[in-house]
Amino acid sequence: MTHAPDTPWTAPDVERPGGSLVAPEAQMLPEMLAWHRSTLLSKCSGLTGEQLAERSVAPSALSLLGLLRHLRKVERIWLRQRVAREEVESLHGFGSGRDLDFEDLDPAAARADYEALLDEWVLADRAVAGRSLDDVVESGGDPFSLRFVYLHLIGEYARHNGHADLVREHVDGATGA
Repeated sequence: MTHAPDTPWTAPDVERPGGSLVAPEAQMLPEMLAWHRSTLLSKCSGLTGEQLAERSVAPSALSLLGLLRHLRKVERIWLRQRVAREEVESLHGFGSGRDLDFEDLDPAAARADYEALLDEWVLADRAVAGRSLDDVVESGGDPFSLRFVYLHLIGEYARHNGHADLVREHVDGATGA
């Protein structure tokens, strides 16, 4: 999609995928993660880079753009680096601190950050495709299963989608699903 130079990019509308409520766990967990991923994008839908970078309430640095960046990093760490053991660069460009994903936001880079998250999802899904939920890996001396990682990511998205609801309401008053 091409924009005239004076037309700011806006986050596109998204359609959240459906999923089975009775499927086997190996199908249900990835579907639930996909639903939560798209829910985050729906909270960004129609907003410009400036709006995505808008912080919620001082002193919090929380913003929708920061959430996009944070969850990209989380997906890379858990699925690609820890589970798949990919030799992939850490996302230190967001800062070396734990919450610096929310700092140094560039509204002009919002589209690139948004698209980088979409790309990360594709790579993360590919990295764990065909693996069993019972596959166990170790990181930091602690063993964990792919099942745990899916549950962890679903919880992470659910928590941050709640944050996204509040940030979106602050930005333009929109509420709801």
